[in-house]
Amino acid sequence: MKWSFVNIPLSSLFRIGVSIRHWLYDKHLLPSFAVSVPTICVGNLAVGGTGKTPMTAYIVQLLLDHGYKPAVLSRGYKRKTCGFLMADAQSTVQTIGDEALQMHRTFPNIPIAVCEHRVRGIHQLQRQVPDLDVVILDDALQHRTLRCGFTVLLTPYDRLYIDDHMLPWGRLRDIPSRALKADSIVVTKCPDTMQPIDMRVIDNRLHLPTYQQLHFAAIEYAPMPHKGTPLVLTGIAHPEYLLAHVQQLRPQAQLLAFPDHHAFTSKDLTTIVEKAKPYDWVLTTEKDMQRLEATELASLLAAQGKALLPLPIHTRFCSPHELFDQQILRYVCHS
Repeated sequence: MKWSFVNIPLSSLFRIGVSIRHWLYDKHLLPSFAVSVPTICVGNLAVGGTGKTPMTAYIVQLLLDHGYKPAVLSRGYKRKTCGFLMADAQSTVQTIGDEALQMHRTFPNIPIAVCEHRVRGIHQLQRQVPDLDVVILDDALQHRTLRCGFTVLLTPYDRLYIDDHMLPWGRLRDIPSRALKADSIVVTKCPDTMQPIDMRVIDNRLHLPTYQQLHFAAIEYAPMPHKGTPLVLTGIAHPEYLLAHVQQLRPQAQLLAFPDHHAFTSKDLTTIVEKAKPYDWVLTTEKDMQRLEATELASLLAAQGKALLPLPIHTRFCSPHELFDQQILRYVCHS
């Protein structure tokens, strides 16, 4: 109870501050700008992982499959640079951040850029890529300076935004009513046992207006890339999903977790190598792999005869994906 008594007033103050900010934008007392190219924002109301990166990759692939020329623009969280940068062969975690680097390696032939000011970033993209069809913005829901054309809001199955609280009591960084501004809401990280009745229950609870579409998606993991029992090494917000999946296949696997976007130090590497001794190999995420590749961890593990391997993930829709696809394609086609 002590924890709640401390955090509930802080949560209320935070809600007031966020609400005032939105009010200023809604009343045009703070400036916001539209751009001439179609824009798709993939965002959430909560801090931590809701599956934005795999959803962004899903949308990119969808657009590529239908002949469009998309680009991805993100902030480049925790990069050591500032301003606009386009990903290229020399890009590193330090220059563009781990998520943008992962996206660039997944889609090396499309423009991937970072810029903390999204409107400026889009204008720069348009100058460098004149035939651009659409820009996908990873985690830009709170960036009110940009009036985005189409918004996909993600919310996790086990902690819907209607069941959460504002920081620091809960995990919400934005007020729940902002969900009304989304065009499409996707409940992510749904279990494999998801049934139509479960979808109807959530649909009734969210009580969405008629202009919004509700979809359901799960995380689909690639096959395990190695035999034996792994040490699961992560620096992501919610590693419990990955651990549960791995332990279904390798029950003896254990987790060594670091904070989200963690910058691994030499001391961390020593800890990891020591923790890995009882295990056959080390499994990590694709996002973590972008940062770990810049360290000596792989060679340190190789000296013990152990591999460091990522486990790729993808978005898989539990509800008919055609409805979501049509919504995205219709927006881009008519913009």
